[in-house]
Amino acid sequence: MDTSYPREDSLPAPSHKRQPPAAPGSPAPRDHLLWSIFNTIYMNFCCLGFVALAFSVKARDRKVAGDVEAARQLSSKARCYNALATAGSVVLPLLLAALVVTGVIHLSKLAQESVGFFAYQFSGTDEEDK
Repeated sequence: MDTSYPREDSLPAPSHKRQPPAAPGSPAPRDHLLWSIFNTIYMNFCCLGFVALAFSVKARDRKVAGDVEAARQLSSKARCYNALATAGSVVLPLLLAALVVTGVIHLSKLAQESVGFFAYQFSGTDEEDK
C-alpha cells in the first residue's frame, strides 16, 4: 500500500489549463502598459487611466503565464480605455477653449454694437434744444 502524500489520484484538477504557446509567426499581444501609466498620471479623465492600467497589468500577467487568448482580450480592453481616456483628456479642453473663444468673440461684437447706444455726448450748446 502506497502511503506517500500527496497521492497523484487525489490531486485537484487545475481550474484552467495552460494553452500551448502561440505560433511562431503570430505576434504576442501588447499590454499598453506605458500608455496606461501616462494616462493614469497625466490625463486621468474620470479614472479611465487607472482602469486601463489595471487591465494592462492583468494582460501582462496573463501573457507571462502563457494564456495568450486572455492576454489579447485584456489588452483590447486596456487599449479601449486608454483611447477613451486620451480622447476625453484632449477633446474636453479643446471644447472648453473653443467655447471661451466663441464667448469672447460674441461679447466683443456685443460691446461694439452697444457703443453707439451708450455714447451719448453732452454738449454745452443749446442749439440742439431749439
